[in-house]
Amino acid sequence: MATRGRPPASAGRDGTSRAAAARAGAVAAEAAPARLEVRKTYKLYIGGAFPRTESGRSYVISSADGAPLANACRASRKDLREAVRAARKAFPGWAAKTAMNRGQVLYRVAELMEGRREQFATEVSQAEGLAPAAARDAVGRAIDRWVWYAGWADKIGQVLGSSNPVAAPYFNFTIPEPTGVVGVVAPETSSLLGLISRLAPPLVTGNTVVVLASERRPLPAVTLAEVLATSDVPGGVVNILTGRRSELVPVLAGHADVDALDTWGVPDNLRVATEELAAEDIKRLLRRPTKTVEARFDWLDDAAAERPEWIAAFLEMKTVWHPIGA
Repeated sequence: MATRGRPPASAGRDGTSRAAAARAGAVAAEAAPARLEVRKTYKLYIGGAFPRTESGRSYVISSADGAPLANACRASRKDLREAVRAARKAFPGWAAKTAMNRGQVLYRVAELMEGRREQFATEVSQAEGLAPAAARDAVGRAIDRWVWYAGWADKIGQVLGSSNPVAAPYFNFTIPEPTGVVGVVAPETSSLLGLISRLAPPLVTGNTVVVLASERRPLPAVTLAEVLATSDVPGGVVNILTGRRSELVPVLAGHADVDALDTWGVPDNLRVATEELAAEDIKRLLRRPTKTVEARFDWLDDAAAERPEWIAAFLEMKTVWHPIGA
């Protein structure tokens, strides 16, 4: 029989054991060395695959407050040439698809982006220093903008094409056709919404695209590449490179197999040299509006950023004559 006021011996032993185990665990936790985080190195997106850069170089991507997030490949001249080659190879097949089919394929991308909404919102928030609610709004608008442009795939031909009256026994038609391989220097300030706003216009009409993603904020573009790789968009239609703009922009502008260039995100100190290089082989050139300062452009303004003339900028107008009765 246990003595009054004293706990059973077994209870005392159990309590002592638990206390000793807790102390031992605390000591072990204090003695354990701090763990270094393993940061992911994101690859390039070329020809529907994710190759490493041939140069073996990478650079650190930081959040808006300076905290390291990951590493990105620092693409080289050779990587860019491979991307242009992949875009050229994919162009005939993408341009030959019916406009309705291209719209369906691009709408599928929006569906997949919807499934990754939270991931995109986290990356945009980190990259641009936005509050979570503002980042979710920007992602939602990016998905909606992709859908808006996809809807133009089977309409832009009717808007821009025409049947022209001529004083002769001929039918005379003007038909818009894609330009070819388009280089896009994405906006630096808007990592996803700005990228979507510049990528979608040339894509919907059958052009293939080589994108230089935001240098300091490339993670949303890399995630978009993962979406594209799992969608119905054929490999090579969109190619996304990360790296230093000072290295890549002049190569893209001077590449003879690039038919058009969107210079929206070209730094001001490279703008004149870029346009001179593009003029050497008479590239079709799209500039940022003259009075627009990139850092102040409101990508959330649908009226300013959803413009069918941005689609028309990457189209060639072909006029066909056909004898009446033939």
